[in-house]
Amino acid sequence: MKKYLFLLLIGLLSSCSALKNTSEKPFVWEGANVYFLLTDRFKNGNPDNDVNFNRTEKAAVLRGFEGGDLRGIIQKIDENYFTDLGVNAIWMTPLVEQIHGATDEGTGKTYGFHGYWAKDWTALDPNFGTKADLQELVEKAHKKGIRIVLDAVINHTGPVTTVDAAYPNSWVRTSPTCTYNNYQNTTACTLVANLPDILTESDQPVELPQMLVEKWKKEGRYEAEMKSLDEFFARTGYPRGPKYYIMKWLADYVEDYGIDGYRVDTVKHTNEDVWKDFQKVCQEAFDIYKRKNPEKVLDNNLFFTVGEVYGYGISQKQDYNFGDKKVNYYQNGFKSLINFDFKGDANKPYEELFSNYSNLLNGDLNGKTVMNYLTSHDDGSPFDKDRKRTFEAATKLILTPGISQIYYGDESARDLTIEGAEGDATLRSNMNWNDLQNNAATQKLEEHYQKLGKFRADHPAVGAGVHKNLENNAQYWFSRSFTKDNFTDKVVVGLDLPKGEKMVNLGGIFPAGTKLRDAYSGETTVVSKDNSAKISSDSTIVLFEKI
Repeated sequence: MKKYLFLLLIGLLSSCSALKNTSEKPFVWEGANVYFLLTDRFKNGNPDNDVNFNRTEKAAVLRGFEGGDLRGIIQKIDENYFTDLGVNAIWMTPLVEQIHGATDEGTGKTYGFHGYWAKDWTALDPNFGTKADLQELVEKAHKKGIRIVLDAVINHTGPVTTVDAAYPNSWVRTSPTCTYNNYQNTTACTLVANLPDILTESDQPVELPQMLVEKWKKEGRYEAEMKSLDEFFARTGYPRGPKYYIMKWLADYVEDYGIDGYRVDTVKHTNEDVWKDFQKVCQEAFDIYKRKNPEKVLDNNLFFTVGEVYGYGISQKQDYNFGDKKVNYYQNGFKSLINFDFKGDANKPYEELFSNYSNLLNGDLNGKTVMNYLTSHDDGSPFDKDRKRTFEAATKLILTPGISQIYYGDESARDLTIEGAEGDATLRSNMNWNDLQNNAATQKLEEHYQKLGKFRADHPAVGAGVHKNLENNAQYWFSRSFTKDNFTDKVVVGLDLPKGEKMVNLGGIFPAGTKLRDAYSGETTVVSKDNSAKISSDSTIVLFEKI
């Protein structure tokens, strides 16, 4: 009987513990605040790794390595730079070893500083740092509640140069160039000239490229790499097709370091089943990491994947139309897709924007989400290229339902019109740390991002909740409500308000007597008996949260 009572007590305690955990604020990808940076352009934390592989040729403006690295990102994590912005996920450009040489095309010499020109997926490029750096970065980010998203490229290798040979014909195609007028001419082709395209549609077993064999032997890791490959193919049963080698190599960063997600490059340029397999491989690696490192597990979220389907927008709901074929990428491995509609939608009034996105995300896209952005590394027509609408951009980006993606320097109005830089290079200038340290206007914009970002990070309802327009007294007020398991989150926001006294009828969102704090001004108030809330501040924004 005593043994039974003891077991019953343990069961009750376990139930209470589980109840407590489910009532705590969860991290939900649908409401994440993501910071996207080019590793090479963010911060140079270790000048000793600035030159590798004899990359000494003079590059065109902003088309060579500038020195940014993992050590620089670690320094900003340590300084709470991301935490102060309310960032709870960092997406970095690819870290894998890039081609050693430079291309020499119309824009001048270009190195693979951006990370999208892979030479060896199993190694980190020493310009970016070491695997020890990556491990330290992930662990320090996780301790601060920040998830790490790396960038995955399976569609293509790096270009061919005088010192970089093409992968063998069993691995890649070098023609035809895509014309993008139908499904076939978007998937079974090369994106641009001299960007060898992985034969991702092929399950035909292939040998490891001889150049990798020779490279690994020279580096003293050939046997270890081959053993790991043999174990992967034996465990999964996949054929040794080119795509499965690359999936394995990318999944190793999940299993070894516990990264939380991948942003996937050039998604629509392969058959969609590639990404379903990739998510499965990464999820298995994520599960293995969690089993091996139970003390480091942050939560029970699945491995996160967000896809770059160029031209996809939230208005298309779940289907991307190639003209002759529609594809649902959400049913092929993706939790989220980058939303190319947002930079245009951000010109709409707040209520039209917010209500439309809330309806779509809680309707046709329920259970999935989109990543909204206004600036990126390859969109030559961003929302505010001249940085004249910076505060508006921040407010719309961070308060719109869905995932918000801050591009490095959005918060500091980093210049996007660099003299002498051609094409996307002008979008990829070095982070303007000097402005953040010395320019009062820049600091004011950063503070705006910080207040909005922390509010979003503190409240899953902002990005993942249901939007409701409160429409009070000719002032714009709205609520967001979110529920998951035993956790409920509610906020009320006012925009474009008059300075001084402001009042809102809360419509039952918070009961009378509830203490509220305005996260923007820091002022507090109490909900009155008539269910209204009054506050006075010098700001035109109010971010009400329950104290």
